[in-house]
Amino acid sequence: MTVRSSQTEAPSYQELASLLEPLIRRVVREELAQVAVKRPDVFYLKPDSPLREDMVEILDRHRKGTTKLYSHSEVWNE
Repeated sequence: MTVRSSQTEAPSYQELASLLEPLIRRVVREELAQVAVKRPDVFYLKPDSPLREDMVEILDRHRKGTTKLYSHSEVWNE
C-alpha cells in the first residue's frame, strides 16, 4: 500500500495581498454605501469645514465634467 501526501505551497504575502485587496475594497465600499444610506448623519461635515469645502469643490468639478479620477493602479503605479 502506498501512502500519498498532497503538499501544497502556501501563497506568498504578495500573492495573497493581490487576491484579497480587491475583495476587501469591494466589501468596504459596499458597507460604507449601506451605512451612508441607512445613517446619513454618520458622515455629517460642518459647513465651515475645510474637508466639506473640498468635497463640494470636487462635486462641482464632477458636475461640470472637469474631474479626472485615477484608478488604484494609476495612483500606486501597479
